[in-house]
Amino acid sequence: MGDLIEFMARHLVSRPDEVQVNRVNRGRVTVYELSVAQEDMGRVIGRQGRMAAAMRQLIRAAPISEGRKCVLEIVEIN
Repeated sequence: MGDLIEFMARHLVSRPDEVQVNRVNRGRVTVYELSVAQEDMGRVIGRQGRMAAAMRQLIRAAPISEGRKCVLEIVEIN
């Protein structure tokens, strides 16, 4: 799942080398932290948050059979 997030983000941003995805397990919830450069935040989030919402929807749908919940958090690199 982290590879999918990284693939999508790298094709959206102008600085793909700075894209990082960290996976954090919190009980039955897996949190994927997507880090991008400050100037790429708008590209990843999209107009009115549509791009981020689409990425989150894909991530939520994937682990249904495993009984887990996945969450995407977008953070900027300073």
